[in-house]
Amino acid sequence: MPRTPSLLPFLSALLGIAAFSVMDAVMKHASLLYDVYTALLLRNLIGAALVCPAWLFAGGRWPTRAALALHAGRSAVVVGMAYLFFSGLTRLPLAEAIALSFIAPLIAIYLSGLLLGEKVRLRSVLASLVGLVGVGVIAGARAASSAYDAQAMRGVIEVLASAVLYAVNLVAQRKQAQLAGPLEIAMFQNLLVGAFLMLGAWHFARWPTPELLRLSALAGALATGALMLLASAYARAEAQALVATEYTAFIWAALMGWLWFGEVVTWPTLAGVVLIVCACWITAPRRTEQTAL
Repeated sequence: MPRTPSLLPFLSALLGIAAFSVMDAVMKHASLLYDVYTALLLRNLIGAALVCPAWLFAGGRWPTRAALALHAGRSAVVVGMAYLFFSGLTRLPLAEAIALSFIAPLIAIYLSGLLLGEKVRLRSVLASLVGLVGVGVIAGARAASSAYDAQAMRGVIEVLASAVLYAVNLVAQRKQAQLAGPLEIAMFQNLLVGAFLMLGAWHFARWPTPELLRLSALAGALATGALMLLASAYARAEAQALVATEYTAFIWAALMGWLWFGEVVTWPTLAGVVLIVCACWITAPRRTEQTAL
């Protein structure tokens, strides 16, 4: 009997992206008020504390060696990815940073060829070129604008570097979701990212204020919920069937940037988004299959 595609993984991914997008706005606010390192450290430690009771209630068994290695590897990537992204967010409008990060799926194509031995198709090379044009439109408009400064271009570089690490994260996400459940993933990613950051806390972190603790708690709750939703989605559907949900982050980023920071989406940013999304559509498989819930 053929498997019937379910909308539930798709809806779960949409909700997860929405939660992550709102979390980005909270983290930008916290990072601007205080600093990126402390906000990121607190977000993950609080996130681990929030999910720990649910994980213990559900059985709370220690991961297998293979799963723990994957948790640790992905968490190490997330440390660099998140720090670079949130640092870039303090220097760029939210929607512009999200738009630049959309280059990640295209980078993932080359990483899959390098790490997994998959053949890189001509269509993928063409898509990459179109995507690079989109990035060039956004970055070029930033460089030519009256608001240009070295800090803004540093933000562009940080977000693009974060996108490279996010591509690695995308490759690992599907495999991780097949080895561990949503609660385990949320628990150990929060815990391990927090543990890695604690190694430098003595030098980089600042003593938190009550306001920073409130913002970090909100960000931790949103990030934990998003991790669980996305883990559930990627455990039940192929990554290629869910990748389109990533682009809904731009809608949320534009809305949060406007409501929270008074940021206006520019025409060059919109044009760049269209080119990058078209590039990802060019390279996307034309046939996808989902597993039933």
